[in-house]
Amino acid sequence: PPDEYLLTATRRLTIDELHKHAQDARLLYHEFWTIPTNHLEKLRIYGAGMKNRYGTIIPNEHSRVKLPELPGDTVSSYINANYIHGYDNEQRAFIATQGPMSNTIIDFWRMIWQENVPVIVMITKLFEKNKSKCERYLPDDRAITYGPFHIKVLSVSYKTDFEIRRLCIEFENQTREVEHLWFSGWPDHSTPDLPDSLIDLVKIVDTSRLDPETLKVKGPVVVHCSAGIGRTGCFIALANGMKQLDRENVVDVVRILCQLRRDRGGMVQTNEQYQFLYQALSEYARTFKNF
Repeated sequence: PPDEYLLTATRRLTIDELHKHAQDARLLYHEFWTIPTNHLEKLRIYGAGMKNRYGTIIPNEHSRVKLPELPGDTVSSYINANYIHGYDNEQRAFIATQGPMSNTIIDFWRMIWQENVPVIVMITKLFEKNKSKCERYLPDDRAITYGPFHIKVLSVSYKTDFEIRRLCIEFENQTREVEHLWFSGWPDHSTPDLPDSLIDLVKIVDTSRLDPETLKVKGPVVVHCSAGIGRTGCFIALANGMKQLDRENVVDVVRILCQLRRDRGGMVQTNEQYQFLYQALSEYARTFKNF
């Protein structure tokens, strides 16, 4: 049964085995398609459908992020987002969510505030192939107001594939700072040309989480693309895999993906993304001194 598989499947690889495994496309294809997707069929929340970017991608119930209900608005507690475990079963290390829509931007910022989020990772362009993938929910370089939230850009720096913004959020006379990393070099349903910049992005997120300023806010890192499962799943799987390699000199991608899909169905959307994940981990392991 799918549940049992997601709870028990494992394939621990040494670094040498990882390098070999990453080159074996047939084996990875079979491995990827063996892992159950764990998609939820339907949601029993009246009116929540309007808040889903894609009708088939809905948050699994047990790990769903719930917002405080606003007076007279029963659907105000709903957001298409799930808590995701980190390395070594760390609870609520991440939140995976869809790209905000025009009618969910305020919900998105409510979640950022409620969950004490230190870092937001955005892995999508606003438009791809003339289709809207994500509504703009932060200012370019000045300030903007969404409902009760006033968002201001404190600083912005540009790297090869991503932009880093330091944001100040003001809500009910309180202010907080959040780091926003925008990675736009990764088209939907495909993979970046090289894993290096994604590996860098994972490292920057890790460093940001340990930054004394950021440490004041202790919540999960929010990751989103458009649907919040493909590129988002890859990023979180890579972050967890890199950490496992750091600590144990082994990696268990099957275990990592099973845990991710228990938390949010369909994480890592395509076989190509799965292969890319292995290539990125293999590339990362090459930087280790003894290998």
